[in-house]
Amino acid sequence: MSAQDRTGALPLTLLAEQFAKLPGIGMKTAQRLAYFVMSMPESEAKEFADAIIRAKKTVHACRICQNLTDKEICPICSDEKRDRSVICTVESPKDVSAFERTREYNGVYHVLHGLISPIDGITPDKLRITELLKRIQDGGVSEVIMATNPTPEGEATAMYISRLIKPLGIKVTRLAFGLPIGAILEYADEVTLYKALENRNEI
Repeated sequence: MSAQDRTGALPLTLLAEQFAKLPGIGMKTAQRLAYFVMSMPESEAKEFADAIIRAKKTVHACRICQNLTDKEICPICSDEKRDRSVICTVESPKDVSAFERTREYNGVYHVLHGLISPIDGITPDKLRITELLKRIQDGGVSEVIMATNPTPEGEATAMYISRLIKPLGIKVTRLAFGLPIGAILEYADEVTLYKALENRNEI
């Protein structure tokens, strides 16, 4: 139903429908969130709305690693203490946060913003693979860690990228997952992620 067709709908219903578009949010939860917003003071509701708009306007992809930042270059890429010879390639910005929680990884990252999934219409050209290859071709990279999730899509993406990188003479490794197949990186604990990094295997 188009926005024009929804003009007669209650604002509360429209608000709940917007919340329901968020991942993992069902209609019942969306309705609870909508009612919660209605209970907020108007000033807090405005701050909430302004924060969404401000984030959409100011947050963008880092010029180097494609992680989300409000600067041209993110804090990790601009940190001179990071080891730029090792790039940990992940699916999403949430995975960067997961690895940073371990406080053990000192390399840099590359965010693909998705995984190859032909059934969903996600082909390699829709990911940030070209940007990764350019970073490697610029020199100074000795290892690329494929840290995509251990799902069929994650494995396919890791193998596809490794086939592009290995002819360049770069070592490509895969996390030694101490995780069950189908596990999601952002929910893994710090120790498990650290062990997965420490015991990674070459592919």
